[in-house]
Amino acid sequence: MEINWLAAVVAFAVGMVVAWVWYAKAFATLWAALAGVAPEDLKRAGRRNMILLLIANGVTAFGLAVGIGLAAEAFGDDSAWPALLVGFMAWLTLSATTLLQHNAFELKPPKLTLLNSAYQLVLFLAMALVIGVM
Repeated sequence: MEINWLAAVVAFAVGMVVAWVWYAKAFATLWAALAGVAPEDLKRAGRRNMILLLIANGVTAFGLAVGIGLAAEAFGDDSAWPALLVGFMAWLTLSATTLLQHNAFELKPPKLTLLNSAYQLVLFLAMALVIGVM
């Protein structure tokens, strides 16, 4: 199995754009209200959180590249469809379930869970699509 490193790097960049659009533009106000995060809190944690986002999205892109590479080998199909299936299953079985569990026990609003889980779905599918078409 080969890992397409260029695809993983591009997927990482796409993931950063998805995060920026989702949390800084499209749903910034809603997310902050649901999460109870004040703008001054974001400024205080900004650099640390950006480093954590870079690491998390890098690991996600690499993990998806490995999973998609394995699926392509197993199915003999390196098209976008198996890649999207891997992205969806990774989101469903790892991200969505973990977020649901943590947010439920931490008594977070269900709308916050839905918003963050939807972000993760878009993130995983966007990264998987990039890897699948490259």
